[in-house]
Amino acid sequence: MLLKSCCIYSIGVFSILILIAGISLVLSNVFPLLLQSMVKKEVVLKNGTEAFEAWENPPPPVYMQFYFFNLTNPLEVLDGDRPAVVEIGPYTYREYRPMEQVNFLDNGTKVAAVNTKTYIFQPNMSRGPESDLIRTVNIPAMTVMAQFRDHTLIANLISAYMKSSNEGLFTTQTVGELLWGYQDGLLRTLKVFKPDLDDVFGLFYKNNATNDGNYVFFTGQQNYKDFARVDTWNGESSLKWWTTDECNMINGTNGASFHPIINKNETLYMFSSDLCRSLYALYEKDVRVKGVPGYRFIPPSKVFANLTVNPDNAGFCVPAGNCLGSGVLNVSACKQGAPIIMSSPHFYQADEKFVVDVFGMKPNKEHHQTTIDINPLTGIILQAAKRLQVNVYVEKISTFSVVIDDESAKKLHVVVAEGNIVVNVPFMLIGLGIILGAVFMVLMCRQKHPEGTAAERQPLLGS
Repeated sequence: MLLKSCCIYSIGVFSILILIAGISLVLSNVFPLLLQSMVKKEVVLKNGTEAFEAWENPPPPVYMQFYFFNLTNPLEVLDGDRPAVVEIGPYTYREYRPMEQVNFLDNGTKVAAVNTKTYIFQPNMSRGPESDLIRTVNIPAMTVMAQFRDHTLIANLISAYMKSSNEGLFTTQTVGELLWGYQDGLLRTLKVFKPDLDDVFGLFYKNNATNDGNYVFFTGQQNYKDFARVDTWNGESSLKWWTTDECNMINGTNGASFHPIINKNETLYMFSSDLCRSLYALYEKDVRVKGVPGYRFIPPSKVFANLTVNPDNAGFCVPAGNCLGSGVLNVSACKQGAPIIMSSPHFYQADEKFVVDVFGMKPNKEHHQTTIDINPLTGIILQAAKRLQVNVYVEKISTFSVVIDDESAKKLHVVVAEGNIVVNVPFMLIGLGIILGAVFMVLMCRQKHPEGTAAERQPLLGS
């Protein structure tokens, strides 16, 4: 009986001690801190760690989907109407992006590498083949006209060539050509006078099976928050395209990796070579991807806002003071002078004027917002959607006269012919009326003349 009572009391005391220990551990946050300490030590760019293997050869499949705006009213645009476009896509490519030429520096605190990206077309995930035709703005012609607008003699020669070759403001090319490159007639002609000029143009020309430059990253060995942070890009610790030091800063990672132990109040910085600038993302909400918890981060509208909304963006107005508005970024300075303007798809979060000026724009947060879903403990990206739109700045340049493309010219011939017929209908009716009037007069004269002759031939009857 005594033994039984002792056992009962022992269990009671033991349960109280366990309860006290559990509460103490919860309040002291020991195990979460221990887990975080273990993660911090493991998530380092060092041979043998899982973090390094995932960074060097990203395991989840990455897909790049391209959509195109097909211009439907080129003739009206030449007359000054707003463009009307129809979105066509997606054209999907599997992206392979291993880190290559990896070389550890400064006792393992930094690592140099290039991020080679290769794109393989996925027909079963695409709207159609790469041979689909798209009518769009003739970017090579627009670039050349913008660069030589102040050189009257050269501009006149280029204008004469464009007229003789029927090269105009618009061009029709295949999806594959627009993305990966095609030989342009105007550039080929200019190459005769400027041999170092590349006569091939493509939105992602030289971006397939190539890299975007030489990176040096921090490994996170000294500070876990420095994991995969960019130290230098192409040997430089800052950019040179923008007009303020703040806008020229290279901040954060390259967007493919983030440090572990991320909290909701954190600002995640990243450098994008596509946008030629650094940007940041803020926490939006909790998510679950295939059962794994994560935080969703998004770039706020302030990142791409005009200087009137965000004065820190003044340096992105190039030339200095030339600001286009919120939601768009002039990247011509880092795109060899091509008049390229970057934005979110359908001008999402941009000034309303951009949406209104192009018929067919339907901005939608779900489809056009850039998002990054990250596991907060490890910093591993669970899901991401980088959504960008490439635009071409088109303006009337008095030095040049614009010529329409061949396909539009054929349609215009039909329109002109129909127009001539319609315009000349009244004159045709007048002519027909004159002809019918003349016929009527002739018939009337003939009718009267035979009657007079018969009367003259009648014999006179006398009494």
